[in-house]
Amino acid sequence: MRLKSRRSTSGLPRCIYLGLVSILAVAEGVKAVAPSGPWDAFNYAPASKTVYPTKVHSTSGFIQNPDRLVRTSSLSNTTDGSIEKEGQTTIAGGGSWIALDFGIEVGGLISMNFHTPEIDSSLSNVAPAPHPSISLSFTESPLFIRPNASDDSSYPSPNNTYDGILTASVPALPTSGNSTSVYWTQPSAWLRGGFRYLTISLIGGQDTELTISNVSCSISFMPHVEDLRAYSGYFYAPQSVKATGNEASGFTDPDFLTKIWYAGAYTVQTNTVPLDTGRQVPFAPAGTWANNARLGTSGPIIVDGAKRDRAVWPGDMGIAVPAQFVSTNDLISTRNALATMFSMINSRTGALPESGPPLSQQGSDTYHAWTLIGTDNYFLYSGDEVWLRSVWSNYTKAVAFLEGKVDSKVGLMNVTGLRDWARLGGGGYNAAGNALLYRVLITSAELADSLGFSSLSDTWSRNATTLKAKFNQAFWLESAGMYRDNQTTTLCPQDANSFAVLYGLTLDGDGGEDQKSRISEGLQNNWNDLGPVAPELPDTISPFIGGFELAAHFEAGEDERAFELLRRTWGYMLYTNLSVQSTLLEGFTANGSIGYRSYRGYNYDSAYTSHAHGWSAGPTSSLTFYLLGLTITSAKGSTWSVAPHFASASDLGVPAVEGGFETPLGWYGVKWQWKGVDTKNGAITVKTDGTSQIGSLKDVIEVEVDVQTPSGTSGVFRMPKRLAGFQEGFEVGLWVDGRELVQDNAGSGLQLGSEITLEGGSRQVLIRISRAGPETQPQI
Repeated sequence: MRLKSRRSTSGLPRCIYLGLVSILAVAEGVKAVAPSGPWDAFNYAPASKTVYPTKVHSTSGFIQNPDRLVRTSSLSNTTDGSIEKEGQTTIAGGGSWIALDFGIEVGGLISMNFHTPEIDSSLSNVAPAPHPSISLSFTESPLFIRPNASDDSSYPSPNNTYDGILTASVPALPTSGNSTSVYWTQPSAWLRGGFRYLTISLIGGQDTELTISNVSCSISFMPHVEDLRAYSGYFYAPQSVKATGNEASGFTDPDFLTKIWYAGAYTVQTNTVPLDTGRQVPFAPAGTWANNARLGTSGPIIVDGAKRDRAVWPGDMGIAVPAQFVSTNDLISTRNALATMFSMINSRTGALPESGPPLSQQGSDTYHAWTLIGTDNYFLYSGDEVWLRSVWSNYTKAVAFLEGKVDSKVGLMNVTGLRDWARLGGGGYNAAGNALLYRVLITSAELADSLGFSSLSDTWSRNATTLKAKFNQAFWLESAGMYRDNQTTTLCPQDANSFAVLYGLTLDGDGGEDQKSRISEGLQNNWNDLGPVAPELPDTISPFIGGFELAAHFEAGEDERAFELLRRTWGYMLYTNLSVQSTLLEGFTANGSIGYRSYRGYNYDSAYTSHAHGWSAGPTSSLTFYLLGLTITSAKGSTWSVAPHFASASDLGVPAVEGGFETPLGWYGVKWQWKGVDTKNGAITVKTDGTSQIGSLKDVIEVEVDVQTPSGTSGVFRMPKRLAGFQEGFEVGLWVDGRELVQDNAGSGLQLGSEITLEGGSRQVLIRISRAGPETQPQI
């Protein structure tokens, strides 16, 4: 099986709408909305694109009625955008401030009403100044709630205060007539792409007073979508409380798996932005920020992070786009990002940039490869052949650029473009770089075949086969049971080993399965209580590379490790009070500090770390592709695979999972559940002769799987290769739509690991595993 990569906004300024072109060209028809259910309660996306504070975090100085700025259903807007009088809060005395909590990660432009103040005599008996000023400061993490500075987005500074504040002079307020207020909106160039907390501070002397109301944020991300909650995919996997308790991660939440799926989906939404809202480069002067740079050829466009860098990074898309596909299927932003990268190709050499404008960084062989891999992802999910043909000439030049770096004497690519995801090393005959080249060759061969270029497809396939053999000869370190970083070290990196498992670089047959298990075990040896500390970037936990490791454990059949990694790394990110608890951190240190990459380019600026980074959304796709078991294996989902990882799920407290997604061909959904599961304790309770037993060799267990795919498609159903708690000697029975099957696709008797072909439509599959074998046809 292939890796899972394949096969109205009224009130916003005009710049928000630029570049919203060809939105319907990606799909063949109108996008559908996923079924409603209990999972909707875990969708972090707000119900409206105008959001309000949900509570007051803290105040300082004289603040009259601070809770009136918290939005409740009892407050209603008036026709001029102001709010009823009971929504007014007065700030008195320069230096007084109020910090407001929006409850989740948001981003966009702040608006509010300024009013002629009405102050209690107990607060002040001094006449207000006629023209006060305010300052606004923003932060994702509560660690940086402060009136004198935002968290940092323009540049990482050791003082943690580079961005500073936004100062606004209050215009002269009316003292008579029907209105006593002025409506103010944040200047569009000062758009804040990601924050949870807003601090409003009064500037002036002790006699300064100001009344405000109607503080809101007009969401800027997903500018082409009105309903942010209208996902085309969904996921739901309640766990037993017993299974989610974990000493290291420090939380107990039966809805954790569902929440982390939606947190990843919402993170990618916050990274989907209007065309002219990129971070300015050269960077804004200290004390300021600016998000009004053009990001590419068309918008909307997917970038790396909500707050920063606000630029296209193809490597990040290797995680973010599969998450986008299974949740919102909003591929227009992905197409625009890829088109931007190809438009910037060096026409002479075929080199692609590392990042999109305005950064436009060069010199990365790995991110060059990620643009090509991302092209395959986009075509797999969309089937957009017209677009693929439009970039094909540049695509083939870009493949030739990488192949030109292969040393004919060694048979490996010599990595000379050293920029990467921040890892140390990486140059020369590097394992991670060559693993990505292998992936490029495999997917390029498939794309060429899809376009009818069979000769080119054959050439790339042969080159991939040759590279795989050289890769194993050069990098496999038998004593470690892992691949080493290069031929002169014993360091076994997280990235290359995860890629090797996912991209099929392990040996074929049983030897390769053994390699996968050994690699999985070796990767776990890098863990501390919060997850994997990358050997290639010490003191760092990277959810980006961790996302590939998560998928690698699933791919190796080591589901227990995958679940434990989820709990440690993503459980920490979602529940720590250092984060926004709705979107996902860019990374953190080995001890849980948010000082990510402090010594590696971020100047020890913890305020610079992004709390909404799409490259951390790996669980969203992995839970769909592996735990649910649903993938597509050719363009648009003409063919697909259902391979649920239910083998260990019950022992891990997951008795049932359901979910699905859409492609231009229609809806794909799976729902599976154990029959006879004690959901309270998370253990299989098997019915035998009217009694209940747990884990006995007399057990007969059953799993029901409902599959829904578009008519005219076809796929395979694959049973797990092993089943926790059951030894050899058990027999397997399988029924499809009530009809028992006795052979798999290979013509052999059914067993664990068997594959059978299913036609599209609605299918019901029942698996029975028993010591004596199936005796009677079950009722389904």
